[in-house]
Parts: sequence; C-alpha cells; structure tokens
Amino acid sequence: MMTTTNSTINLTSLIPPQLYLSTSSSSTAATTIQSPHTCVKHAVNRRHLLTALTLSVSVASSTVQVAGARGLFQMPPFRLSNRYYLVRAGESEFETFGIINTNPVAKTSVDSGLSEIGKKQTVKAAFELKSMGACDRGCWIWPSITQRAYQAAEIIASVNGIVRSYIVPEYSFLDARGLGAYEGKKLETVSEVYASDGISPAIKPPPIDDGTPNESVADVFVRVTQLMSILETQYSEDTIVIVSPDSDNLTILQAGLVGLDLRRHRELSFAPGEVRFVDTSSIPTYKQPASAVYKCLNPPNCN
Repeated sequence: MMTTTNSTINLTSLIPPQLYLSTSSSSTAATTIQSPHTCVKHAVNRRHLLTALTLSVSVASSTVQVAGARGLFQMPPFRLSNRYYLVRAGESEFETFGIINTNPVAKTSVDSGLSEIGKKQTVKAAFELKSMGACDRGCWIWPSITQRAYQAAEIIASVNGIVRSYIVPEYSFLDARGLGAYEGKKLETVSEVYASDGISPAIKPPPIDDGTPNESVADVFVRVTQLMSILETQYSEDTIVIVSPDSDNLTILQAGLVGLDLRRHRELSFAPGEVRFVDTSSIPTYKQPASAVYKCLNPPNCN
C-alpha cells in the first residue's frame, strides 16, 4: 500500500495554550481545531489565531540577518574608507587680473580657465602628486566643473597616466565659494570676508542680485560634507584626488576632517596649485594654529 504524506500545517502548534477557548458559546465566530495532544475539540477565537500567526512570523523573520550600512557621514569622521589628496587649481585668468569671480554662471567661461602662470602651477602640482605616489595604484580625480579645475584635472591625469574615464566632474558641491556683493571687486577685499568668518561661521557676505550666491562658512561646510558622503559611499579603499577652483572649499573641508574650529579655516589656506594629503589625525605642521586649542568635535557648531 502506498503511504501519502500529510502536508497540512498544524496550526495548533503555533497557538499558546492560554489562547484556547472553551467550547461554551461565544459572540465571536470561532474555528474548530482538533488538538493533536488531547484529541479534544477547542473553539479558537479567529482574532487570537491571527495574532498568534503574526507573532510567529515576526519571530521567524527576526532571525534574518540585515546587511550593515555605513550611515551618514559625520565631521570629524571616525575613519575614512579612502585616501584623499586635496588640490587647488592654478591661478585663473580672473585672478591674474586681480578680480574676484565666484558667480557659477561664468564657471565654464574661458576667463575662468587657467592663466599661463596657472598652467605652470598645475603642472607642478601634477608632478608633486606623482612624486607622492598618489596614483601609483590608480586614482579617481574629482574636479569642479569650473573651467580651471577641470583643466587642472586633465593635466593631473596626463602626468600621472590616468585615463579620462577616471575624471569625474562635480557640478555643484565644489563650486567656488560665492562671495555675493564682493563679486567683481579686487582680490584684496576678500580679507573683509575672512574677518567675518573669524567671528562666526554663519555670517554671510552681503547679497547681490546678479546670481552670485553669498555663502557663509557653514554653507560651504554643508556642500563639502555632502561631497564626502558621496565619495565615502561610492568608493572603498580607493584614492581620490579632489580638485577645487578656490581655497575655501579645501580649507573648510580639511578643518572639518581634522576637527579644527571652522572660524579658523583660513589658517589652512591653499596657494594656487598646492597639493595636500588628507591626514585626519593631525593638521599640517606648517599650518598649525598659534594656539594649541583648536579642536571642534561638532562642526560647524564650535564654541
């Protein structure tokens, strides 16, 4: 005789004993199930039955392992997944003329490109990266789409043997800091902006109606933190060369990474064509603040 296997699910095994009801009449509709242990019919309240089934499924699903996530990027970071080099592009045509130019509308114009001096500064930066072994095992180059920064990225790639597909243009997070009403003024007047930065990272330059943003240190800090969040999520154990059209993006970024009070970001200023390896454990010796007290553990809120 052929034996058949009973594939019926035994629901009573999922129901705790306290959920069994007596066979007395009840106003709630009931389902009759025969207990395999007592062979006595019990009336089980359907609502209790569904509750028991839900609980059993929840317990079973809780045993499934969930993949971990890196979470939101915080400044200063506990650790970095990648190696980073910060590069300020060489001098631009506008800087040669001694004029402030931060309007993003003009960032791809020829006048926002590298000057002759800027090209030489950038070539020097490219060879410095090569001597540091930055791209010996390959690297990703992330320049601002601003003309001078992208030109600098192409020079860096050429000198270090990096193909163009490893140049990733960044369209907004690395824009030059918008200086509002200082747009078109002489470069020397930017010292007034830095004087305000030293008072509070929340102070914005005066606004202007030509489309130039007026960004505080805290505004730029948000942008560069978003950039780092993308890079730390998209890559792992890679080398990233960040190329900025100005110094402020880099000084504010590095201040956040090392825990420097953002009001003092100017003390980390980058010269045109300067290269710096990111070391989150310290700031460059030649850029150490005069005071030994410089840490900020919750930027941009530093007291």
